[in-house]
This record gives sequence, structure tokens and C-alpha cells, in this order.
Amino acid sequence: MEDGARPAPAVHPAVEPLSYLLGTWRGQGEGGFPTISSFAYGEELHFSHSGNKPVIAYSQKTWKLSSGEPMHAETGYWRPKPDGTVEVVVAQSTGLVEVQKGTYDAEERVVKLQSELVGNASKVKEITRAFKFDNGELCYVVEMATNLTSRLPHLKASLKKL
Repeated sequence: MEDGARPAPAVHPAVEPLSYLLGTWRGQGEGGFPTISSFAYGEELHFSHSGNKPVIAYSQKTWKLSSGEPMHAETGYWRPKPDGTVEVVVAQSTGLVEVQKGTYDAEERVVKLQSELVGNASKVKEITRAFKFDNGELCYVVEMATNLTSRLPHLKASLKKL
């Protein structure tokens, strides 16, 4: 090793099928919902893994495209299982927390998540997240249901790995 560089940690076998997510992704998205005005945003996602546990750390931040002013942020953990299921916990900057369960398809590079619990939310009742890696981009769609609406699209974005 030159210059004191350390080797990258080995990827835990449970994380290997989702190892394509590891790193930093940046791009743009758009959001809307019947109760709010549509908006565009910049976004950065970061997935990291220490190698010794079957967990991926996750963080996300968004900003207004026009001004760079921070908007939303969230952080959490993804726990993939060898059977193709994944558990995700997310804490949002708004105080809302999500416990999600879902599935991943390592070959198709698709992850689908469905909320099991949405905590500390007065209006949000359900959240789904669907991620797909395609043509070098990580794309996602977030849908949500509130006490006034059934599940509807809320956010979508396309991100490229830095």
C-alpha cells in the first residue's frame, strides 16, 4: 500500500447483491401531491458499508435547484437478507420515521419497499419506495397515502454515481 492507503473493507455476503448502490449518487428530482405545489429539487444519496455487518448506511439530502437552499434530509439503514428481502429504517428531518420492508432483485437491480410503520406523522399513513438501476442511473419513485388521499406519486428522481 502506498501513502498509507487502506484496502477497502470486504463486502458482507448479505450486502453483496446490493453493492452496486454503494457510493454517492447525485441528480435531480421532482415532487408533487394534490395538497402541495409541484417542485423540482437537487438530491444526493449516499450508501456506505463498513464490511463487518450485514447493513448499508444510507443518507439523503435535497436542495432547491434555484437557490441551493437545503430542503429535506433523511438517514437510516438498509438490512438486506439472503432470501431477497430487505428491511429499511429511515429518520427524516421532519421528525417522521419509517420502518419499511420489501424485496430486491439483484439481477434486475430493483428494490421495492413498503412501509410497515410510519411514525410521528399526523397525516402520512403509508409510503412506498421503488428503486431501479438502469442505464447507469439510479431512479426512484416515492408514493404516499395520507388521511385524505389514497396512495399517489409524490417524488421521482434520476441520479448518477459520482
